[in-house]
Amino acid sequence: MSASFTPDRPDLRDLFRVFLRIGLLSFGGPAAQIALMHRELVEQRPWLSEDEFLRGLSFCMLLPGPEAMQLCTYTGWRLRGTFGGILAGLLFVLPGAAVIAALVWLYAAFGTVPGVQAAFAGIKAAVIIVVLQALWRLSKKALSKGSDWALAGLGFVGLFFLGLPFPVVVLGAGLFGLVKGQAAAPAEVTKGHGSQSPLRVAAFWSILWLTPLALLHFSGFGFLADIGWFFAKLAVVTFGGAYAVLAYMSQTVVEQHGWVTAGQMIDALGLAETTPGPLILVTQFIAMLAGLATGGMPVFLAAGAVALWATFVPCFLWIFTAAPYVERLSLHPRLGSALKAITAAVTGVILNLSVWFLLHVLFRDLPQTQVGPLSFVVPDWSSLDAEALFLTAVAAGATIALRGRLLWLLALMVVAGLAVAAAPDLLLP
Repeated sequence: MSASFTPDRPDLRDLFRVFLRIGLLSFGGPAAQIALMHRELVEQRPWLSEDEFLRGLSFCMLLPGPEAMQLCTYTGWRLRGTFGGILAGLLFVLPGAAVIAALVWLYAAFGTVPGVQAAFAGIKAAVIIVVLQALWRLSKKALSKGSDWALAGLGFVGLFFLGLPFPVVVLGAGLFGLVKGQAAAPAEVTKGHGSQSPLRVAAFWSILWLTPLALLHFSGFGFLADIGWFFAKLAVVTFGGAYAVLAYMSQTVVEQHGWVTAGQMIDALGLAETTPGPLILVTQFIAMLAGLATGGMPVFLAAGAVALWATFVPCFLWIFTAAPYVERLSLHPRLGSALKAITAAVTGVILNLSVWFLLHVLFRDLPQTQVGPLSFVVPDWSSLDAEALFLTAVAAGATIALRGRLLWLLALMVVAGLAVAAAPDLLLP
């Protein structure tokens, strides 16, 4: 198909049906979700051409936030304008959000039962391998030359040893790429639906996004306001996918705010991996779990709603503001260079996440060490958890044998965790 391919617009019933199907079946992370959208929207029905889909994907990869959700919103906008974009984006997020809400309640009610804890021990081991897989895949694409490796190394050192804020690492890498990139050649603007000023669109969605958070703050709902502002900040700096921002989020919600423990954070990621929708729904899990502990069921529901609002409304802001200018944005040399630099630095960020998860799963005692300006944890080797080490090795082998079938891996590791808990003496010398 050519770039000039112009299909008839689908009616709203077909649009609802197809995007609901995408939302219900969107397991397996961004790669699987994007492949599902390609099959539904390009291969099985002539709603988008190959070129239109790929330009939209390139555009969404330039934006902060979950690229699969934003691609879904963009394709809905492409087919039926702003209403189509809102409908498609909501249908991509809400099924997974409903599942997450149920899982948080079940986790809070039964998570301390020994059998459930044993199952989560297996899930945690699987999470380590899943994150390492993401690191390996990204590094093969992002680290092609010396400067890329240097940015990745600096990103890891900045987070793990210097404790720099995640936004500083991302923005620093982006500025480096922006300066390094060549000047853009003039590009003709290609507009799509609507003729509204981009400034007016941006102002509308910004006010819609931030006003409820400001009202929570000034009305004295301190906990909910903190939840909202924190996840709103994440929404602005989430370049490189959910795994990149999880490192910053994990350390902040655990060590700074104390909303959840390190174990609960890893459990949250494991459960988010099993649900449809974007992985960044883990923000809803954390908010609801913290809300339940803070004020029971009312705060549980309110915190989940605030986290969803703060995380996903900005996706509509980015898409509806910039979508009419996809060709110019996706082909801009300086923006492309900035994105590549950010992606390289994000490799180091995900390495930091991998190390953080690995240490918290394998060791019970992680004392902090200070060496000049460097501050980092050094595990107490006497606190090594032999069962966790064994389960991590099993997860690595199972990942190879199952060839990336995530749901099968998680199911197998639940069984392995239960088996190890039932026969712990097998792991003892």
